[in-house]
Amino acid sequence: MKNQYSLGSRILTWVFGILSLCWLFPIFEVVINSFKSNNYVNMSPFALPNAESFMGFENYIKGMTFGNYPFVKAAGYSLLITVVSVILILLFCSMTAWYIARVQSAAANTFYYLCLFSMIVPFQMVMFTLTATADQLKLNTPWTIPIVYLGFGAGLAIFMFVGFVKGLPLEIEEAAAIDGCGPVRTYFMVVLPMLKPTMISVGILELMWVWNDYLLPYLVLDRTKYMTIPILVQYLKGSYGTVDLGATMAVIMMAILPIIIVYLFCQKHIIKGVAAGAVKG
Repeated sequence: MKNQYSLGSRILTWVFGILSLCWLFPIFEVVINSFKSNNYVNMSPFALPNAESFMGFENYIKGMTFGNYPFVKAAGYSLLITVVSVILILLFCSMTAWYIARVQSAAANTFYYLCLFSMIVPFQMVMFTLTATADQLKLNTPWTIPIVYLGFGAGLAIFMFVGFVKGLPLEIEEAAAIDGCGPVRTYFMVVLPMLKPTMISVGILELMWVWNDYLLPYLVLDRTKYMTIPILVQYLKGSYGTVDLGATMAVIMMAILPIIIVYLFCQKHIIKGVAAGAVKG
């Protein structure tokens, strides 16, 4: 039995190792092509940079200044939308989940299941109605689109928060109420600190989603004024529609590098938070 288990573990290790390489290969291609000239990217996309094709950081410099829309401006809008959206999702969804978990009513349970249902509704089903609604309500700017993200991100966030809150001891909140704390003080002084593991997990997951999202900003934002990094990549074209693939790869690399760093440093918190919510729920 032990030998069979060891053999099965080795097989699974090799299988998942190969799958990991398959997932990492596209990122590796983006990295090496970001240092090659455009001609060599077209002729030999899988070749490593050599003395003739190596461009150094010229592609990165060109990618930041290429076109009529500066990369720094797009990065600023991406950062603004991501930070504000994640803060709104964490704050309002954790409050909502606490209410749902503590108030056992038909209305609370109905709202909870509606949030779960929103997780399985494809975005393509609502995107045209959403675009018209966002224009009517003036939600088509980087300062207001986080409200739209709050609606789309609420399903997963509430699901994870409710599972965690149900495992928190109610006696602590009762003790706070006896000491004179109202619901608001109880949440911020008692419940919120205990939600830290799930807060980190939900925050990282939502951060990766909002930062990398292309379709929602493309449909909602006025692209003549505002662009995020994923949208900017589409418009990195020269005259007659020519595309400088080297500069494009450099911009893509600058877009994915921050989120990769955040994920590598915080992945253990994602696992802890998901496990805590699953076990305690």
